[in-house]
Amino acid sequence: MAFASSLLPAPASRVCASPVPELASFLAKKGVSITAARRRPRARHGVRAEANESGSALAVDALSQVKHVLLPVTDRNPYLSEGTRQAAATTASLAKKYGANITVVVIDDKPKESVPEHDTQMSSIRWHLSEGGFSEFGLMERLGEGKKPTAIIGEVADELELDLVVLSMEAIHSKHVDGNLLAEFIPCPVLLLPL
Repeated sequence: MAFASSLLPAPASRVCASPVPELASFLAKKGVSITAARRRPRARHGVRAEANESGSALAVDALSQVKHVLLPVTDRNPYLSEGTRQAAATTASLAKKYGANITVVVIDDKPKESVPEHDTQMSSIRWHLSEGGFSEFGLMERLGEGKKPTAIIGEVADELELDLVVLSMEAIHSKHVDGNLLAEFIPCPVLLLPL
């Protein structure tokens, strides 16, 4: 309000609907009418910009450096959840395109003996990756350790010096993986796939 009160109205002698009187007299001395001055084309000043690589081109270039991809499996569905199937297909596709190796880490807080359909889940993982063209891949089981899946993913990514982790947002939405910790402690890029 202090700013508004400091604004004083302009004197009536300075308010005009026509161009500034000084400009009108200057143009009259030069023999140019105001309407003619308005119609004249203005000089165009060109600006030249060089095109840089687009963001997508940079992303593709970054993916071409990927040589080892991690696929964490945190769900207990023996036939894999939709999100994990999507992550497996994406991992296989990226690895095939860029010639990368795949490591799958199966994470569960229960020991192997207490998961009745563990073998079915392993077969399902093998089947989904073979559908993407991968019959050989690394497989780690981190079962019954009592650690959070996010910590295990970080440890594995660090130990194996991985280039990329592919994970479905389903793992974050289901609270299996903590997205904040994932972003902070994973030593490589993480590709989060939407549901």
